[in-house]
Amino acid sequence: MTAYTAAYRALTRGRALRPDEAAALLAAVRKEYAEELATAVERDLSGKYRRTATDTDGSFRRKRRDYGAAMRVVNRFRFLAASPSLPSSPRQRTRSTS
Repeated sequence: MTAYTAAYRALTRGRALRPDEAAALLAAVRKEYAEELATAVERDLSGKYRRTATDTDGSFRRKRRDYGAAMRVVNRFRFLAASPSLPSSPRQRTRSTS
């Protein structure tokens, strides 16, 4: 059963979820959604950065470099989605210039 189906059944069933059950269910939905999104982006990237007949060696190296950078971002996204706790971004320090 997918996480979406489990969440739907939990919401439409008359029984209220315990906080730990709800947290686990939301984490599973988040992980499944992130995996689907990462897979779709990866599929799109593999087509975009494929070598064509008009590519020179240099342009293909640049394509391969860009593909590697994009895949690092996709893999980081997968890692963050699979982590048990939600990551937080660092606070921005603002200076008063007055």
